[in-house]
Amino acid sequence: MRNNVIRPTGEPAGAPLQGQRSPTHRILVADDEAVLRQLMTAALVGDGYHVDAAEDGAIAWEALQAKPYDLLITDQNMPKITGVELVKNLRSARMALPVVMVAGMLPMDELAREPSVRFAATLLKPFAVEALLDTVENVLHATASPCAQINPLSNWHWNGQPSADGLWL
Repeated sequence: MRNNVIRPTGEPAGAPLQGQRSPTHRILVADDEAVLRQLMTAALVGDGYHVDAAEDGAIAWEALQAKPYDLLITDQNMPKITGVELVKNLRSARMALPVVMVAGMLPMDELAREPSVRFAATLLKPFAVEALLDTVENVLHATASPCAQINPLSNWHWNGQPSADGLWL
C-alpha cells in the first residue's frame, strides 16, 4: 500500500459460505501496522465481509469520502491523521458511521476534550480474532435497528468500563 491507494480485499458478492456473516456489509480497516491490518482484513473477509484497508488516516479519510461503508475500524496512532482526528472529520462531515477504535492505549484525555468523538466499541491491543469478529457483529447488529438508522449516535455510550473479555463498550 505504499502507493497510497485503498486496496479492496473483499470477495465479490455471492452466496455466503456456511458460518459466514452477512456479505453485504462493507468495512474499512485503517491501521498503519501492516501485519495487524492484514490479519484484521483476512479475518473479516474470511467471515464474509467486504473489506477495504488503508495504511494511514489520510488514505482512510479519502476512502470514506469516495464510497459508503457500514463500519470503520481504526487504530489511534497513525501517521498523517490519527484515529480520533479521523472520527472528528467524520462527525464534522455529519457521517454517522459506527466506529470501532483498536488501540494499544486509548487517548482518554483527548476523548474527554472532544465529546463529539464517540465509538461504537473499542478493542484494546492485543486482542483475539474472535473478539474482533464478535465486536464487529455486535456493532453492525446494533446499528441495523430502525432506531439506530434514524439516529445512530444516540445509542452509543462511552462508559470506560472494560468487559470480561477486554472489550470497552
